[in-house]
Amino acid sequence: MDLGLKDRVYILTGATRGLGNATARALTEDGAKVIITGRDEKSVEAAAAELGPDAVGLAADNADPASAQRLVDSARERFGRLDGILISVGGPAPGFVADNTDEQWQSAFESVFLGAVRLARATAATLGEGGVIGFVLSGSVYEPISGLTISNGLRPGLAGFAKSLANELGPRGIRVVGVLPGRIGTDRMRELDTLSGDAEASRAANEASIPLRRYGRPEEFGRTAAFLLSPAASYLTGVMLPVDGGSRHGF
Repeated sequence: MDLGLKDRVYILTGATRGLGNATARALTEDGAKVIITGRDEKSVEAAAAELGPDAVGLAADNADPASAQRLVDSARERFGRLDGILISVGGPAPGFVADNTDEQWQSAFESVFLGAVRLARATAATLGEGGVIGFVLSGSVYEPISGLTISNGLRPGLAGFAKSLANELGPRGIRVVGVLPGRIGTDRMRELDTLSGDAEASRAANEASIPLRRYGRPEEFGRTAAFLLSPAASYLTGVMLPVDGGSRHGF
């Protein structure tokens, strides 16, 4: 299946590793060009070099108000066009209601929520018909995850913003999609399993609750996200797609 990605240009934030990086790899392998970001300059340059000549790495912090426009401008200057963005940030600090501080909430709001809003606004202003804005969210959009209170508070609100944006941009032919990873075998998931005190037991218990009985692989998420960003998904907008091995039990 030809996804129509050849020579299309995408920005992917937080893509030096994990799910964003897996998506960048899927896009470039199918002919797209990407700008990937991360907060550490050396890490982002190394990740871009590993992806090959169709990838450019830029150090950027989603919480920085200047980052959004700088990334959009960089894409157009480097590649002459911009077809879409996948907005992803690292997960906010874990913890329960009594554990998380005001500072942790404020920091997460700036990066997870407001930073994503800025990136979406800046991208929407320059996209034409056929453009796409994607958000990497979480299964917490539909159901709270124990021990991730900040994520439970912010992700559903960002999903609501994405739905509103889909309605507003639809008449311009611009799509907005959300991808909701479940338990994927990334460094972040290994960190969360370790917090239990017994990482192997935590993973085994979690896998037993997943209908496919295993954690997902980053490349499985990456291929799904690349499809949603591609012209092959041209009639999909406003959707929140779980990539979770069947963990979500509702329709």
